[in-house]
Amino acid sequence: MTISSTISRRTFLSAATALLATRALPLRAQGAADISVGYTTVADFAYLFSTTEGGFFAKHKLNVQPRFIPLNPSLPPAVQSGSLIVGGETPSVFLQANDGGLDHVIIGGCSQLSKHSTGAGFVASTASGIKTAQDCIGKTIGAPGLGALLHVAFRKWLTQQGVDYTKVKFVEAAFPQHNDLLRGGSIDGVVTADPFMQRITSTGTGHIVSRFLTELPEGMPTLVFVTRRDWAEKNAEQVKAFQAALKEGSAFAADPKNDAVVRQQLGKYIKLPPPVLAAMQINPPSPVITEKQLSYWVEAMNEQHMLKATPDLARLIVK
Repeated sequence: MTISSTISRRTFLSAATALLATRALPLRAQGAADISVGYTTVADFAYLFSTTEGGFFAKHKLNVQPRFIPLNPSLPPAVQSGSLIVGGETPSVFLQANDGGLDHVIIGGCSQLSKHSTGAGFVASTASGIKTAQDCIGKTIGAPGLGALLHVAFRKWLTQQGVDYTKVKFVEAAFPQHNDLLRGGSIDGVVTADPFMQRITSTGTGHIVSRFLTELPEGMPTLVFVTRRDWAEKNAEQVKAFQAALKEGSAFAADPKNDAVVRQQLGKYIKLPPPVLAAMQINPPSPVITEKQLSYWVEAMNEQHMLKATPDLARLIVK
């Protein structure tokens, strides 16, 4: 079995190290199954946190324990090793991991893009001189996970703007590092998301060049919940319980009257002050993932020569 080059030994080790730093345990159900779920510091994981903190997983006899992982490409090796049962992966990270030899499946989704997805974008440092896509040629751009959604989507945007993305250098950088890296001059720009994007612009370190996600089709999933196929087959009842709880928790979180509670729950896990949480955008939920949704990412990744074979999408989703 091989693992895609995007999932390096370094990211594997960082995943294992990050598992040591766990958050406070959520509501628990007596005699229920323990399921660790890896997440990164993005607002779209609000649906995972609300389902956990709201007791929806406990209601379905699951003790879900969210675990922080700095970089999304670290999640597949953590799931493969058993350090995590479930990983909240971007579709591109999931698809490339399977293409590289891992037999993982999707058991649910978290969020999806909309035309109002302005919470992420491309930010250039004030010293870079970058004002357009063309200005990126020859520059160094940071991305929170090479091969992850923002990296793939940004390269697609560059292509749409007539820029050869191979003439742009990309380096991996976790969200919390973005402001410091731009300020230090080691990178010229960064593909980032709130609250980190807000921090960069508010401090004058950089300026927004494009909120490129608004130019992608609506309804495309941004995060999917992934586990090993053998675990899903041996634990079919737990998978069904996870899916049922996720639907209920997502419906709760999407209700406008619960917005304040949802943001408070989000703050517990990604450790942000109330004013920042109040301004963060949370994309619409997508607890159920379809083949049509995934096919968009397959097309985008094929355009960027990221996949060796065309995946059988029907086999990759547990319904």
